[in-house]
Amino acid sequence: MGNLNDFPENTVLIDEQAERDYLTYAIMSVKERALPQVEDGQKPVQKRILYSMWSAGQKPDAKHVKSARVVGEVLGKLHPHGDSSVYDAMVRLAQDFTVRYPLMDGQGNFGSLDGDRAAAFRYTEIRLAPIADLLLSEVERGTVDFLDNYDGTSREPRVLPARLPFTLLNGASGIAVGMACEIPSHNLKEVAAACVAYLKKPNMSVAELCTYLPGPDFPGGGKLISSAADIQAAYTSGSGSLRVRAQFEYEELARSQWQIVITQFPPGCSAKKVLQELDEIADPKVKDPKKDKLSPKQVSLKQLTLSLIDAARDESDKTTPVRLVIEPRTSKVDRAELIAFLFANTSLETSVGINFTVVGLDANPNRKNILQLVAEWAEFRFTCVTRRCQYRLNDVVD
Repeated sequence: MGNLNDFPENTVLIDEQAERDYLTYAIMSVKERALPQVEDGQKPVQKRILYSMWSAGQKPDAKHVKSARVVGEVLGKLHPHGDSSVYDAMVRLAQDFTVRYPLMDGQGNFGSLDGDRAAAFRYTEIRLAPIADLLLSEVERGTVDFLDNYDGTSREPRVLPARLPFTLLNGASGIAVGMACEIPSHNLKEVAAACVAYLKKPNMSVAELCTYLPGPDFPGGGKLISSAADIQAAYTSGSGSLRVRAQFEYEELARSQWQIVITQFPPGCSAKKVLQELDEIADPKVKDPKKDKLSPKQVSLKQLTLSLIDAARDESDKTTPVRLVIEPRTSKVDRAELIAFLFANTSLETSVGINFTVVGLDANPNRKNILQLVAEWAEFRFTCVTRRCQYRLNDVVD
């Protein structure tokens, strides 16, 4: 290889160019795809879907329209990527078992908790859900900046003027180059109360905020069993892990018989998944093909399972969305032992990650604590209200 001085003055070295290009790609993937913005809690594709539907009149009081029509409008005007990326994001926003407060009102097959995929967009219909008004009702009142779309033929809002921090309401999940976020959903009343408390006392601590926001409120329910101290620690640092269990009840039957009925699942759990896990424990497969026999742990778990459980079945239907029944081997089986076995060996008890990494008001992705999320949204909202009032004043003066 020759000396660097031998190359022309405008020569670019491959390794330097590759480093710059990869950094550019990494930043774009973080900001434009993976992470939500702290102002409205939406990723770019979600924001574009919501605004496109709002501007096209597919509002909560309008008739449902074909999902294919919405996908086409979003692709043509705002998001020139694959149709699956748009439709998948749209489906997620319509699933009440995925997001705490669905922003879309769908008709047709939009998938199930058991992992069934939604029908193709030519078969389903959709419109905005009423709660979407909290994101979109002020978008055309001078509250936010608008940018040119990808080809300069139309305009789109940089963010949506969210009247509540949807970053906490619906949470978010995403992974990009070197960064990821995992924000759980929270109860609307608790989030609103926390915001009011912060506005009244901006110098409050995370501990004080946690008196209004005691913990996540998951779409599928479940019981949060982590201590208040663990929750507060995760909320203070912006990262951590919380334990969540399924909700259950003991159902009494005739002749002193009883059964366990699961009524709510923790995140990532479903009746299908639990039944598969129990089947794998009761009928294990050889893990090491060289030994051609089950491990002592597999044999022990199999014997314990057969001694505790007689049957397990999914009785969920349209009227009862979640009803997983576990029948004990006999009525003399210890109830506490059976439920402890289920929690220890199935996904009826699971860990939920906490990672409050978002794109902040400074347009940079950073991990924040829960107080910073509320504070940055409040600052953004103050700007929105100020701009809205100025817009109305200008309209009256004109």
